[in-house]
Amino acid sequence: MQKSVRYNEGHALYLSLVARKEGTKRGILSKKTTENSRWNDKYFALYQNVLFYFENDQSTRPSGIYLLEGCTCERVPAPKSATVSKDMVDKQQHYFLVVFGHDGQKPLELRTEEESDCKKWVESIQQASYSDIIIEREVLMQKYIHLVQIMETEKVAANQLRTQLEDQDTEIERLKAEIVLLNKAKERMLPYQTNQEEEDPDIKKIKKVQSFMRGWLCRRKWKIIVQDYICSPHAENMRKRNHIVFNMVEAETEYVCQLSVLVNFFLRPLRMAASSKKPPISHDDVSSIFLNSETIMFLHEIFHQGLKARIANWPTLVLADLFDILLPMLNIYQEFVRNHQYSLQVLANCKQNRDLDKLLKQYEANAACEGRMLETFLTYPMFQIPRYIITLHELLAHTPHEHVERKSLEFAKSKLEELSKMMHDEVSDTENIRKNLAIERMIVEGCDILLDTSQTFVRQGSLIQLPSSSERGMLSKVRLGSLSLRKEGERQCFLFTKHFLVCTRTSGGKLHLLKGGVLSLIECTLVEELDANDEDYNAGGQGFNHLEFKIVVEPPDAAWTTPWTCIDNIRCNGLMTSVFEENSKVTVPHMIKSDARLHKDDVDICFSKTLNSCKVPQIRYASVERLLERLTDLRFLSIDFLNTFLHTYRIFTTAAVVMDKLADIYKKPFTSIPVRSLELFFATNQGTWGGEHLNNKSPRLCRKFSSPPPLTIPSRTSSPVHSRKLSLSSPVSSKAGVLDLSTPSSSAANSPTSSHPPSISSPPPNATRPPSGFSSPPPNATRAPSGFSSPPPTCTRAPSLPTVLGRTCDKEFIIRRAATNRVLNVLRHWVSKHSQDFEMNSELKVGVMTLLEEVLRDADLLPQERKATGNILRYTRANMEHCLILVYQAECPKAECFESLSAMELAEQITLLDHIVFRSIPYEEFLGQGWMKLDKSERTPYIMKTSQHFNDMSNLVASQIIAHTDVGSRANSIEKWLAVADICRCLNNYNGVLEITSALNRSAIYRLKKTWAKVCKQTKSLMDRLQKTVSSEGRFKNLRETLKNCNPPCVPYLGMYLTDLAFIEEGTPNFTEEGLVNFSKMRMISHIIREIRQFQGAPYRIEHQAKVTQFLLDKTLVMDEDTLYELSLKIEPRIPPG
Repeated sequence: MQKSVRYNEGHALYLSLVARKEGTKRGILSKKTTENSRWNDKYFALYQNVLFYFENDQSTRPSGIYLLEGCTCERVPAPKSATVSKDMVDKQQHYFLVVFGHDGQKPLELRTEEESDCKKWVESIQQASYSDIIIEREVLMQKYIHLVQIMETEKVAANQLRTQLEDQDTEIERLKAEIVLLNKAKERMLPYQTNQEEEDPDIKKIKKVQSFMRGWLCRRKWKIIVQDYICSPHAENMRKRNHIVFNMVEAETEYVCQLSVLVNFFLRPLRMAASSKKPPISHDDVSSIFLNSETIMFLHEIFHQGLKARIANWPTLVLADLFDILLPMLNIYQEFVRNHQYSLQVLANCKQNRDLDKLLKQYEANAACEGRMLETFLTYPMFQIPRYIITLHELLAHTPHEHVERKSLEFAKSKLEELSKMMHDEVSDTENIRKNLAIERMIVEGCDILLDTSQTFVRQGSLIQLPSSSERGMLSKVRLGSLSLRKEGERQCFLFTKHFLVCTRTSGGKLHLLKGGVLSLIECTLVEELDANDEDYNAGGQGFNHLEFKIVVEPPDAAWTTPWTCIDNIRCNGLMTSVFEENSKVTVPHMIKSDARLHKDDVDICFSKTLNSCKVPQIRYASVERLLERLTDLRFLSIDFLNTFLHTYRIFTTAAVVMDKLADIYKKPFTSIPVRSLELFFATNQGTWGGEHLNNKSPRLCRKFSSPPPLTIPSRTSSPVHSRKLSLSSPVSSKAGVLDLSTPSSSAANSPTSSHPPSISSPPPNATRPPSGFSSPPPNATRAPSGFSSPPPTCTRAPSLPTVLGRTCDKEFIIRRAATNRVLNVLRHWVSKHSQDFEMNSELKVGVMTLLEEVLRDADLLPQERKATGNILRYTRANMEHCLILVYQAECPKAECFESLSAMELAEQITLLDHIVFRSIPYEEFLGQGWMKLDKSERTPYIMKTSQHFNDMSNLVASQIIAHTDVGSRANSIEKWLAVADICRCLNNYNGVLEITSALNRSAIYRLKKTWAKVCKQTKSLMDRLQKTVSSEGRFKNLRETLKNCNPPCVPYLGMYLTDLAFIEEGTPNFTEEGLVNFSKMRMISHIIREIRQFQGAPYRIEHQAKVTQFLLDKTLVMDEDTLYELSLKIEPRIPPG
């Protein structure tokens, strides 16, 4: 009995599973049975040369296996109609037959419903046999044998040629030997020929002399030419120019070595140390300390190689093209310089770690460092840009105007100067803040005005303060001129743009701020040339050479209405007078501890531990009444509180309530302002405004309050004293105009020919001294006309001095003026910085205009207040409508296509359109999450338009890519759009970057594998960098860091801010359980809105191109998502499974 054939069933089952997953061809086929000739549907899977079939596509165990080795497959016509079943009459079937290569095996009959399916199965089965591979192997073997035969033939030919060459070498040597013999024979015959042809000796001497003279004359001529050129200015310039170039190469070589030491001996070892198990420093700190150092080294190595290549071509030295390559890359220096101070601070903090300090000392001990510290190497790049500027300046000085590269060198020099100026401004601001903070830490009592970033340090030094007239009488003449007076009167003084600090130095080196030693320059008058009859001048002359200058302070104070003499005998008119035209924005209150309502929690208010710009504790929770009270407090006004209140007041109150409160403060200050605030306000300023301090000798009258500028009262008589009156100018820039709140000049009306405002003369001898303190007028007394009101045009005399001094001592008058000043300050900020409130609320605009008109009708209004009120009123009446650039299709009748537009044009116009849409959003739409409500189109129409514009631009990018039919065009389109995105990044348009990258990440574009395969690697890496920048990971961490370091103009991604606002809104309530306003939440919302408005306010300087915007706004080019995906499937169909 014949045994059955055994086979490895486990391996067969494994191959069947592989065939189901990775088979060359898989699908449902109809198989004809051998028993009853019926057609049954089976699931077939082809793997290599084995064909498995299963009962259905869910079966895991095969029903049968066919080995296809040596078989043939071909299509066959359909059988006759008699054999076809009835259910197949209506369906078109395609048949094919698998015939095996041996007898006894019946052919396999199969059929499919699709013709394409039938063709694919036939081709796959025909290629499954290994017999074709054997045939190919035989063909290759024959070719190999043929090539071996050719190689043997070539070897024989090469040997023959080698033999011929050896024979020819032998023949050449023989011929050379014959030539040598012939030359020797010729030399033996030569003397006989020369003897026969000898010339006359005299003729030979004449020819020799003539030859000598010709050579001498030629050499002399060229020597004169060379000497003349050497002495010429052109040659001198070229020598100096070459010397400058050689020095530049040497300096560049040294600089590259310094950078190489910084990177190889510090940066890279510290990176390795940061990756150790116990790192002495973190990777973030290493990156902060060595920001861009490695990139700068690579850049200058390339530049140095170019310089050495130019030197190799000396004397032809062309350097302009090297600077053209270098200039675009030098922007990395801006980041390095901006980070320099921070890097040194991080390094100092890290050095507190003993392990790191020990490690750095080991690095610095290397011979290449030459004893220099890490801080020294980090400072070298700070001076490289100025060094280039100096070198180019010297090169241009010795480069002729007609030189081929002069224009290029001038362009490089201008660009470097622009970059240097930008870096210098940033470093100057940082250094100024550091200098102010250093001085503030030296003062024992501290000085809050130095925390104002607008305070610029001018100079410091020692001055001698002369005693006042009252103190002078108690001192003897001997002591007045002695060294003890010089020592006792010596003061350490610091001059800033807005203040003058007077301190005394202790033995320990610390400074003590004198009482009243903070002089606001707005309240001072500098007297440079004193009259010889001046009392202070004479007193100063007793102990010193002469009085240098005199500072008169308003209000008069015995301690500081004092003359000064300069110890170093340096006149300071060029320094002090240059800063006497500005005033500080920060007002530091001195009565916080006296008023518990400013720092202690109460039922209706709760404070946090942080301080605002006025050094007052910030409000955490408060009732609406307490917020309005803080808004109208006469003693101070924090700009942070004011911005927060005006940004978010709609959440907890209305504009009408705020206007009513301001009107009450102006009309009824004594009943609307808390009594305690009035008492502290008046008590704090009583010493300043008290009549007992009025000095008839003073050349100025005292100020009533700080914010309106001081008055200039014209002098009755001409004065020989030359003084400058300090003025306050507070322009408020806006899109509609400028508010001028400066002091009106009275010199124009009183002294048309004078170039300086006239000084205030002393009162006449018969002027009576006002009583001490403040005395209120009786109730039935009628108020006299204000001495501070503007005089009529025909009157050129100032009000009498007793009237002014009487009004100075009027308590009610002072409170009213302070209240008016506060109302005007709030309204000025509201109208100028938050003008959108008035564009959308006509009732509010009318209310403000009504209040301002009522203020103008006040008879006691000061000229400064009257002018400020008029400016605010004019600004309110101005047309403050939102202006948007509208692009119509009619502007550019000729339609442009995507291929005809450059990437730069597209990027610029996308940026322009994005910024127009972004800046049109009013900030009130950011309140209350209106963009997430059902009626979002009515509540936040501009945010919805911004979102729609983003989607339209993204759809346009995807549509332009899908519109191309061939793979190469689609790949080129992707590369061009990514170039547009990169230019948008350079233009700080991160919204445009996200529009393009989101379009490329859509499923309709992302699935185009063949298209992406054609895109170059550089473009793919560029896309990865752009996606990393605008990625939403970590709440847009990378984008936030980028926005923090970029300079406006900029178009950020709006969705990032909307996410922040939604997080704040959902995480914290607007009101506490007690009904208090959550002002901390309002402050967080205000900070986000302020950042958005900062980017909205900086415009782009991009010219509008109608042809490009027509293309970008053409709705006919945009496809919806379904259409895009259908076209994507059409141009690149899905790959079937397996």
